[in-house]
Amino acid sequence: MSASRLLISIIIMVSASGSSCMDGKQMTQIYSKMSAEGNISQPVLMDTNAMLCCPPIEFRNLIVIVWEIIIRGQPSCTKAYRKETNETKETNCTDERITWVSTPDQNLDLQIYPVAITHDGYYRCIMATTDGSFHRGYHLQVLVTPEVTLFQSRNRTAVCKAVAGKPAAQISWIPEGFATKHEYWGNGTVTVESMCHWGGHNASTVTCHVSHLTGNKSLYIKLNSGLRTSGSPALDLLIILYVKLSLFVVILVTTGFVFFQRINYVRKSL
Repeated sequence: MSASRLLISIIIMVSASGSSCMDGKQMTQIYSKMSAEGNISQPVLMDTNAMLCCPPIEFRNLIVIVWEIIIRGQPSCTKAYRKETNETKETNCTDERITWVSTPDQNLDLQIYPVAITHDGYYRCIMATTDGSFHRGYHLQVLVTPEVTLFQSRNRTAVCKAVAGKPAAQISWIPEGFATKHEYWGNGTVTVESMCHWGGHNASTVTCHVSHLTGNKSLYIKLNSGLRTSGSPALDLLIILYVKLSLFVVILVTTGFVFFQRINYVRKSL
């Protein structure tokens, strides 16, 4: 299975699981295929509810748990809980969307709701118990579904755009033959624009296929055989000048005719 298909499968599994964490062993088996370091790479759709699980342990053996949150451009945030005194402590944690699922004495897992682009980062659960220390880290990747459009342009060209997706979408065409450019935005999203020129094809339609980790989408457009194929700016300028000149000549002739008619009328009156 390819990495992109595996990611899509994981997204579906997480969405289907609702607001509960997956079993620790099951989750580790899935993500170990994608991370040589032993950390979990977790894709999450923007505006959904993400839950990050600590390693499964016997709660009676717990001494201290610390959630370490590292987000680019922000100071490291820590959320700690000491079982003996039933105390919690936070350091540099200002995002109210990142919380305990419940009170730590009931649930040690972390919840992010709603997930935003700014939640891309590394989250680690560190646990000290009477049996030793345990930890689990998550590389959280926030996914944004791109807005897909397809329209017909000039020069027998169709333009397909996947706007503000994260990560960048991939675009392919039927029939083949295209040029693609990327526009990167400051929030981490990418707009992909692809143009397909069908001048050498006798196709009645062109199809744009957009592949993305959040799902695939295909659009098609019927070609307009009457579409003007010339896109030369110089030719367009000549046409405009010709039309204006023709109008000027018509006005000049009409004005001259009226002027001479009035002169003839005056002469006959005398």
